[in-house]
Amino acid sequence: MSKRDAIFPANRHGLYEAHRYSAAIRSGDLLFVSGQVGSREDGSPEPVFADQVRRAFANLRAVLSAAGCTFDDVIDVTTFHTDPEAQFETIMAVRGEEIGEPPYPNWTAVGVNWLAGFDFEIKVIARIPAAE
Repeated sequence: MSKRDAIFPANRHGLYEAHRYSAAIRSGDLLFVSGQVGSREDGSPEPVFADQVRRAFANLRAVLSAAGCTFDDVIDVTTFHTDPEAQFETIMAVRGEEIGEPPYPNWTAVGVNWLAGFDFEIKVIARIPAAE
């Protein structure tokens, strides 16, 4: 069995070390990205919800970029929300800015009651583009 091929963005936030996980794992031409939250570099959450969602997408973009991917390569999305009904409009507005045009990736949204001090988390699976 081959060793995991871990991917980390250039500016790793403190949560990776504190909670002992990789930002993403490359397996063949697939990239499995761990849940990204709206954390600052020290691992603390952005206090304003809309900023937390934007920061989560920015953290995700950095992980995708470290593997040579963009949001266009994302095929599956799972998001976690602490108060889906109250947060939906904000999340959809940021999603519209980040995800781009159709065809959209698969998307599953899950309501949860705890995200370790955060209110939004996004994890994805992406296909890594072939080297040209």
